[in-house]
Amino acid sequence: MPIFTVTGEIDPFLHIHLRKGEKVFCESGAMVMLEAVLRVKGQLRGGIGRALLRRLASDESLFQQEIEAIDDGDCLLAPTLPGSIELLQVTPTSAYVLSDGSFLAADIGVEVRPQLNTLGGGLFGGTGGFIIMKARGNGQLAVSGFGAIFTLDISPERETVIDNHHVVAWSSDLHYEVGMPNSGSGGFFGTLVNSVTSGEGLIIRFRGRGKVVVCSRNRSVFRPQPSV
Repeated sequence: MPIFTVTGEIDPFLHIHLRKGEKVFCESGAMVMLEAVLRVKGQLRGGIGRALLRRLASDESLFQQEIEAIDDGDCLLAPTLPGSIELLQVTPTSAYVLSDGSFLAADIGVEVRPQLNTLGGGLFGGTGGFIIMKARGNGQLAVSGFGAIFTLDISPERETVIDNHHVVAWSSDLHYEVGMPNSGSGGFFGTLVNSVTSGEGLIIRFRGRGKVVVCSRNRSVFRPQPSV
């Protein structure tokens, strides 16, 4: 099995060691370095239909890169936006849902495919619109977030509320709803006014048992400084 290692404390690389015959796939443009014994090619993973749905679902490209080891070798990958990388273990009983642009790389045994979102998530966006990405199978999955990354353990005892644009990935067994922060009074209008005046937009309410990976930055409000 390929060995995934996150290296570097600020804007890290994903280092992958592959033995002869092993394969991984990654987001198009993620490759920084690979040894000559590795081969890289573009792939329409899952066929043209799923590739088109994947493109509609997120910021990922139509084509993905497949890296195959002709002999033992290493490669370095990096996400598009500056930020941390988190390694998740996908198993037949532990799948993950991915938010827009969070996929970086995975073992060939992991399938990342589109599925229908909830009505709320589809209407309000931020998690992929009406089509979202689900990673299932068996192997390692690398996701990236804008800024620092932290993994939350969600328990059934209490509901956890997270800003929509800070969610990177979550356990597929978790129940989630997209909505507005609860103001505590005033009904729908009061909630709407509170959402605007507090500066908090849409949130996701998670219930159940599982993990949610969050990032510290909101890329929807990020504005690069103009060059002087």
